[in-house]
Amino acid sequence: MIAVLVARPGQRDALRQALTALIDPTHAEPGCLDYRLFELTEEPGTFYMRESFADQAALDAHFASAYFQAFAAQVDTLMVGPPKLVKLTPIG
Repeated sequence: MIAVLVARPGQRDALRQALTALIDPTHAEPGCLDYRLFELTEEPGTFYMRESFADQAALDAHFASAYFQAFAAQVDTLMVGPPKLVKLTPIG
């Protein structure tokens, strides 16, 4: 899955900091296979979080974690809208 997250004007650094704070604890979660943050070169303030979890239960546990819930509580302040979740199916 890829989460697309777009910062409100003036909130780029705050959003980057909030997203970066999710990386280490998420990597430590059972079932986390990949969790990597990118910023679009041509659109500063637009971030992509590439996420892969072993199964739906691991993803649900991630969303329920205290640190993710703390991030989710800031979405209205930091972002122009909710994250867009792009679900992907591996092919090869």
